[in-house]
This record gives sequence, structure tokens and C-alpha cells, in this order.
Amino acid sequence: MKGNFNKLINGDKPVLVDFHAEWCGPCKMQAPILKELASEINGKIRIIKIDVDKNQPIAQRFGVRGVPTLALFKNGQIVWKESGVKSKHQLLEVINQNA
Repeated sequence: MKGNFNKLINGDKPVLVDFHAEWCGPCKMQAPILKELASEINGKIRIIKIDVDKNQPIAQRFGVRGVPTLALFKNGQIVWKESGVKSKHQLLEVINQNA
């Protein structure tokens, strides 16, 4: 995943990364919000999910200490990062300000 991840976050399109875990209850609440968000933003950004248990080096590299943690990357750099479940409205605001 590491090579693909680096390619994705360094691409021409901003990327919202959902750092999650299978056992995480709040992560399960965040998933449908992200799905709904994806249908509304019409490809303005890419949304990807990273399982922190399967991709520990990536999670450590970006200081992910809790799940869910959402991070918005632009040109390979984090422009926004926050832990906890976020509403669609909150995420749209972040995307509009940073993407």
C-alpha cells in the first residue's frame, strides 16, 4: 500500500484519508457519512480508507493516535487533520476551505 498511498496523496487531486479500524464503532458511523459526501462532491477530491491495523507504518508516519482520524492531503501535504466522527457539513466546510 505504501507506494500507492504516496502516489495518491501526491496526485493532482486533493485526497481525504479516513484512517480507521475494523473494530472501531465510531469508524462504522463515519463510513456512511463519507459515502454520502463522495456522491455530493462529484470527484472534486478523492476519498480513501486506510486500515490502521493493516497499515501501521502509514498511520505512524502521520501521527494517527486514534480512530477515526480524517486527514486532507493536498500536493502530498496534510492541510487538515482531526480525530473523531465528523458530519458531512463539517467535512464539506473543510474541503471548501482547503481543496
